[in-house]
Amino acid sequence: MKNTLFVLLDGAEDDPNPLMGGMKPIDAADMPFLRRKAPHRLKTSGKGYTHLFLNEFFTGHPPEIPRAALEAMGLGMDMRDPERTAYRLSPAVISDGMIRWSYSATEYTERLVPTVESHLDILDRYDPSIKFFIGGRAILTMDCDDVPDLPAPPSDAPFVEVPGDLGKMVMAVAEDLRGTTDYPWGCGKFGRQYPPVRCLGKMTAISNSPTSLGICASLGCDIRLIDDLDGRFPAAKEALRHGNVFLHIDEVDEYSHQKDPFKKKAVLEHADRLMEEYFSDAENIIFFADHGTSCVTGEHITMDVPIWTSIDTGLENGTKIPLNRTVETLMENRA
Repeated sequence: MKNTLFVLLDGAEDDPNPLMGGMKPIDAADMPFLRRKAPHRLKTSGKGYTHLFLNEFFTGHPPEIPRAALEAMGLGMDMRDPERTAYRLSPAVISDGMIRWSYSATEYTERLVPTVESHLDILDRYDPSIKFFIGGRAILTMDCDDVPDLPAPPSDAPFVEVPGDLGKMVMAVAEDLRGTTDYPWGCGKFGRQYPPVRCLGKMTAISNSPTSLGICASLGCDIRLIDDLDGRFPAAKEALRHGNVFLHIDEVDEYSHQKDPFKKKAVLEHADRLMEEYFSDAENIIFFADHGTSCVTGEHITMDVPIWTSIDTGLENGTKIPLNRTVETLMENRA
């Protein structure tokens, strides 16, 4: 297959982990397919969040659309209406004057989602629309001009009161759940998007994350939201017959936030086995990370990130490519 497969191992970089004898999970993982199929080892600049990285990776420019608006697009919500403002809601616990972010997916899906839904009537005059995704996270859109500047995950932060009726809804949920709530951040309206970089061509994005899907939707790509990791691979194989594909393995980042290096190692190894099963005949593969996520602290790490690829650019292993030139450099040299 001549088309190009981009594989994002989200948050694959890490800190050395004492539970793994000082190794990083990515180094400890047994990934024979990646190491055999992608012998060319380059690097680029990581960013603090996936949307910051991917927008510059695929367009050559930092984003001018806030994260919540991009994620709304990734969930199929209409953000072209200038009246609509989007709010990213993330599970958190308010206690002792702090916002403490939480990543316990099962607990928050079962408890948090129905409680948030029960208090949406507080926002009725703004015509609210909400869609939930991984672990009780949600995107809320409203006919509202309030764009508060609020703390963002994954780092815990001093509590900042959310203004207006949205703040009333947040605190009503927290009162019902003894401090647990869905806290807004990344708020804003649809803004300017740059065109994709030269040579990117037709692309299908496959992910369980509205963040990456929203970036790709804003570029005019086809998007497919597939929650199940194993289900993404056959879908990506079929899409690769018809154009380039962006395949996102978000679970790598999720287990990092949970501070579980063994789950992170296991999902990297599982993804590698699936790559072998579905893409042994692919000629152009680009594995990459967008940032580090520490299994020691649970927080993102801004650092240089790896690019492992089957494409021989003629550059020596270890060469750093500017982020805004990475895709063009690779695509110009593909088979």
